[in-house]
Amino acid sequence: MEIEDIEISIDEIEIVPQLAPGLLSVAPAKRVQRKELRVTHQPGFVLHSYPYKETSLIIDLFSRDFGRVSLVAKGAKRPHSKLRSVLQTFQPLTVAWSGKAEVRTLTGAEWVGGMLPLEKSALLCGFYLNELLTKFLLRHEASQVLFDHYVATLNQLAHGESATIALRKFELVLLQQSGLMGDITTCHQSGTRVQTEKWYVLDPSSGVRAAFESDTVPKILGKTLIDMESGSYSDPVTQSQSKQLMRFLLHHHLHGQALKTRQILIDLQKL
Repeated sequence: MEIEDIEISIDEIEIVPQLAPGLLSVAPAKRVQRKELRVTHQPGFVLHSYPYKETSLIIDLFSRDFGRVSLVAKGAKRPHSKLRSVLQTFQPLTVAWSGKAEVRTLTGAEWVGGMLPLEKSALLCGFYLNELLTKFLLRHEASQVLFDHYVATLNQLAHGESATIALRKFELVLLQQSGLMGDITTCHQSGTRVQTEKWYVLDPSSGVRAAFESDTVPKILGKTLIDMESGSYSDPVTQSQSKQLMRFLLHHHLHGQALKTRQILIDLQKL
């Protein structure tokens, strides 16, 4: 199987120039060839995989320098394939791939080690992180800050640190790195820093503003916003209000689409 056989791959892009009003003929489309890309020794994590044909897998990989990439792992489903045991979620890998299509060909993957495995509820939290990444990250848009924070969050979960706090921190970084949230400690109406004892609303489209009695969205104390920005979640009020805020923001940006793992975590009172 060649990578070009995959239906969602794109080897060429046709660019049709705009025509001036009244012209009836269509100019020939220009073909833009993608350059062959070869990547080696790239740190990454498998976010998700699914079968492709009889013996292969399609891998959704989160890489440090290339963001989310789709790779076809040829023969990875064969019983004696070395890739079979390597391409697991939450395992740090060094990965190599090549190709010029949208879905490129995995040419190598090695387990790096150095991280404890996720177990029990921490494992479910890990799947929640992966689901968030697949929902919010565009392909081929790298964010080393988010990648490093993902690694740190997996380590926190593996070492038994508070899942609630670890997930709140990750959600905040995810929205900020995705360009969906700016400064949360400055009121956009006045341009001044939020005050700890006053109530605010974080409008997804405009940012932080003073809260009104008629607001139906979560109202948050200025102290909570300051605590979130500094990564301090020791205050139970901060934990409670930040949970309500992040639920609201994620629901808004997902246009009401439910997160499967989040609902399970809510049911287990872990989120």
